[in-house]
Amino acid sequence: MYQTDEQIRQNVIEELEWEPEIRDASAIGVAVDQGVVTLSGDVDSYWQKMAAEKAVKRVAGVNTVVQEIKIKLSGEYDDMDIAREVRSALDLNLSIPNDAIKAEVQDGSVTLEGEVDWIYQKTEAENSIEHLAGVKEVFNNITIKQHAQSAGIKSGIQKALQRMASLDANRISIETLDGKVILRGTVRSWAERDEVEKAACAAPGVSEVEDRIAVAS
Repeated sequence: MYQTDEQIRQNVIEELEWEPEIRDASAIGVAVDQGVVTLSGDVDSYWQKMAAEKAVKRVAGVNTVVQEIKIKLSGEYDDMDIAREVRSALDLNLSIPNDAIKAEVQDGSVTLEGEVDWIYQKTEAENSIEHLAGVKEVFNNITIKQHAQSAGIKSGIQKALQRMASLDANRISIETLDGKVILRGTVRSWAERDEVEKAACAAPGVSEVEDRIAVAS
């Protein structure tokens, strides 16, 4: 069903108010232009910034999110203290190999570097630290080890998509080249887009996923 920009904007505002991770939704500005949602304003943690973006992507009619929210911390944080918390969080995550990832902290911005076997490990590393106090931004520069080409990457992803009850797999095209997967097509929502990307990332032998899927207005 077609929705006007004003309807989308109102739904986005309500979704932000509904999201428990956001302490003060009124501090977040929302502008909508042809399904493109721009978020602005200030929050006091990186986690809330990411929670706002994820909330917006759940709203029907949203096809693009422009993130302009700024982090204004409520207190003073020392980079050394943040670095210790980051190191501890990474070490406690059993999905990540010990000592595979190095972290550098500068003025609250965390840069992750290293090499892991699977894409989900790269994602897990970022998820482990985005909720930490004092973190303003995360740059995930972790790379994926090159594996020998696994047979059947494309067919494996196609079967995974066909198992999704809420998705029309015929709308998605998959291209593979030396472990890289390129996704194209159209889905009805950001939630569907994320699910397709997760399915591709989970396939054995995949070293990179380039998501070119469009979200229908």
